[in-house]
Amino acid sequence: MSGRTDSGTEPLITEAEDVTEYVGDARRARWTAAGTGALLTLAGLGAALLRLARSAPAPVPGAYALGAAVCAGAAVLGLRGRTRWALWLLILGTMVMALGDQFD
Repeated sequence: MSGRTDSGTEPLITEAEDVTEYVGDARRARWTAAGTGALLTLAGLGAALLRLARSAPAPVPGAYALGAAVCAGAAVLGLRGRTRWALWLLILGTMVMALGDQFD
């Protein structure tokens, strides 16, 4: 059996570099969740106002407004670092808005 005697004793990435990368990933995830939540909130409110202006059935603007409120909550949670909960609320809010689109 042949092998090098000096192989594999030191880690390739030091602990400080790993922590720095983790902090950057967490910050990026927070801003992504907050930005997506804000964008979906504005889209939902805009759709609710448009449906309200053209006399759609009552559940339609209500569903868009409720979905926008859920997405706004996701944006707040994203800013506070609760990105997993924010992701699930973004999915739920989008599904509520899609349900409102089915009523139309």
